[in-house]
Amino acid sequence: MLLDMAADGFGDRVAVCSIGTGTTFVDLRDRARRAARWIAEHRPAVENVVVVDTNSDAVPILLFGSGIAGVPFAPLNYRLADAQLAALLARTSPSVAIVDDKVAARVGAIEGVELVKRADFLAALDATEPVVDEFGFDPDDIAVLLFTSGTTGEPKAAVLRHRHLASYVVTTVEFMGADVSEAALVSVPPYHVAGISAVLSGTFAGRRTVYLEAFTPEGWVAAARDEAITHAMVVPTMLGRILDVLERDGGRLPALRHLSYGGGRMPTPVVERALALLLHVAFVNAYGLTETSSTISVLGPDDHRTAVSSDDPRVRARLGSVGRPLPGLEVTVREPGGEEVPPGEQGEVWVRGEQVAGEYLDKGGGGAAGWFATRDGGWFDVDGFLYLTGRLDDVIVRGAENISPSEIEDVLGQHPAVDQVAVVGIPDTEWGEKVAAAVVLHEEATASEAEIQDWVRGRLRSSRMPAHVEFRVSLPYNDTGKLLRRVLKSELAARYA
Repeated sequence: MLLDMAADGFGDRVAVCSIGTGTTFVDLRDRARRAARWIAEHRPAVENVVVVDTNSDAVPILLFGSGIAGVPFAPLNYRLADAQLAALLARTSPSVAIVDDKVAARVGAIEGVELVKRADFLAALDATEPVVDEFGFDPDDIAVLLFTSGTTGEPKAAVLRHRHLASYVVTTVEFMGADVSEAALVSVPPYHVAGISAVLSGTFAGRRTVYLEAFTPEGWVAAARDEAITHAMVVPTMLGRILDVLERDGGRLPALRHLSYGGGRMPTPVVERALALLLHVAFVNAYGLTETSSTISVLGPDDHRTAVSSDDPRVRARLGSVGRPLPGLEVTVREPGGEEVPPGEQGEVWVRGEQVAGEYLDKGGGGAAGWFATRDGGWFDVDGFLYLTGRLDDVIVRGAENISPSEIEDVLGQHPAVDQVAVVGIPDTEWGEKVAAAVVLHEEATASEAEIQDWVRGRLRSSRMPAHVEFRVSLPYNDTGKLLRRVLKSELAARYA
């Protein structure tokens, strides 16, 4: 087990700290073994261990404790509405759910679900004897259940088995590869696959993990400075706001060495801005999905610096790519019939490898011969760099012509007045769908609808020009920085269709 390797290899290092307090790897193993005993005492009435909580020291304890006990770990989105959260909790039954005080007050009694407050759980560990040996689990047993956002229907429970997660960590992380001075700041919530991979990767590398309970750009910058953070991962909506704080206070992040981003499309201007402001930082664009145990393709630090300094448009365009597939993974782009397409042609991204699950609880999944169809549109260039065009479900069909929203968003993102932009298709009686754009301008910047339309018309075919441009104060994002495109589509359709 990863935690045993870490505890035996560098047990006196601090493993986890919520700013100010620290737990060593040996202590973390001890607490995880106590948690395993505590979980075992709830069986056979409990088949899942659920967490409905913000980032805290309890998350890695329960993740590893569940693994030792051989019980699936299921973190849920605590930001869901009460009815939605209660429905998800019911789907985990029979389970024990560790929750914070606010959640405990929001949900009532749920059949088959025992609610335990985080403080009570942590206190119970002190009175629980640790297990000496693991209860024994098969690599093919379920390690983690992660529920999808459910923006297009009922949330699906993605299944990640022990072998999937182990494969991802062992092939992407060097054991004991972190220097004792290294520290990673985790600001993504525990129900996001990046939150799971951060715990596992940090443990295997021997890197100290600092949890930020809830993200604010000011809090993130303060934590990065106070804790001498060397590594961090952010989603697109976070990075721009962090840069705003740094530019306002004229400050820097001298300890930061490595910053990865993912979880959605990162506007190229934001990347360029970050590269210019943080010259000493190695940037990584990591593309992955819950169903693939995290990252499958990476645009690395050298790729970033080469692209941003190049005068060759083909090379500079790589800033908008997600790099090349990780070793050991096969990634292809295919047409609807399943045939692979050549470089330069668009299609659906498919992936295969040991870390790829592509499975959903009670629904199955996974394609023939281990291939997983991601439902992401994309294409490869001749040098093997992968470019994403967005979710296939979001393609705009105008007069039998398929239009990728990302193509128009990339162009609008280059307009000097545009801070954020999202493009969707809305119903149209003549063409089937028409293009609509929601635009957030930079502070104190101005632009008209006609100006935005002319900007697109001068750079793309006329069919790409937005029929409607709505200026907004903000765009709808979920708490992990993913654009709620269907919410926006519904709002714009009600206004302009």
